[in-house]
Amino acid sequence: MPRKVKALVLLSGGLDSILAVKLLLEQGIAVQAINFRTNFCGPNKARPAAEMLGVSLREVSIREEFLEVLKKPKHGYGSGMNPCIDCHALMLKKAGEIMRSEGYDFLATGEVLGERPMSQHKQALDIVARDANVVGYLLRPLSAKLLEPTIAEKEGLVDREKLLDISGRSRKTQMALAERYGIKKYPTPAGGCALTQKGFADRLRELMKHKPDFNSEDVNLVAIGRHFWVQGNSLDYALDESACADSQIILGRDQEENEILKSVASRNDVLVCPDGFIGPMALVRSSICHAELVSASDEDQRSRNKFGMTKEGMINKAKELVIQFSPKAKDLKPEEIRFKIVRG
Repeated sequence: MPRKVKALVLLSGGLDSILAVKLLLEQGIAVQAINFRTNFCGPNKARPAAEMLGVSLREVSIREEFLEVLKKPKHGYGSGMNPCIDCHALMLKKAGEIMRSEGYDFLATGEVLGERPMSQHKQALDIVARDANVVGYLLRPLSAKLLEPTIAEKEGLVDREKLLDISGRSRKTQMALAERYGIKKYPTPAGGCALTQKGFADRLRELMKHKPDFNSEDVNLVAIGRHFWVQGNSLDYALDESACADSQIILGRDQEENEILKSVASRNDVLVCPDGFIGPMALVRSSICHAELVSASDEDQRSRNKFGMTKEGMINKAKELVIQFSPKAKDLKPEEIRFKIVRG
């Protein structure tokens, strides 16, 4: 009895990746779905898709590796801060390592030639395969007939004639296939990941300018609140290379965001909370807020940033912002405006 052909398939949960799996299952290939988690994408859509397809789903985090790609992508960014080519290459490199170590015959994705003009043109697809070190082992079932045959096709592990020749941005063919397969529920095509969205991309760009050594938590916070960077004795939204790298104030825009700020505050942070009136909570994130003080007389010297801002000055800036963005505070007398200062 011939051995079962095994494929490791990247499953986002979108229609294209669902159809790629279906095409392989039709040929009797054993499919293991895999989904990679970053700060910007995860398995939420892949889980129901895998259940509907009847395949198991492996979830792998590549958050830290992706942050390094995000900071300095080899092939640059797309329309926003999206390093699509480098992102795909990273995922496929990880998938390729699993393929080799666990004995899968090939990899597959739902990529469609020309569907995304910046990252799925022929040259980009070739770059991704080369950078991921999976040339010859990466099958794109929806566009396979428009691409060079893979090793799996040449060796007869996959019937090339049963694969497709879809190209371009129209999804009519995919939708017709979905109807044929009886697939009624699948995500509506979105405008791309958060990195392609202008507002989010601008905030992330600002974070990268002000804090080049940002971490995964910093990135998560980009999506919430109002962000301010302290420059000297002023607050600034601008992308200024001279800005202090770690002097940041984030204001919650509603109760939910206030709770998020409270939950992520570390022992190095300070929370400035309205006391007795409704308003935003402020998370103050700066090394000058947790400087180790040996004596009161040394406080100014040890807790002062390079622009001369002290710990007390940072907290006062946060208070000013809380008042500015709290409509209720405008009706109060100065002596009625109180704050609780809490270390994270």
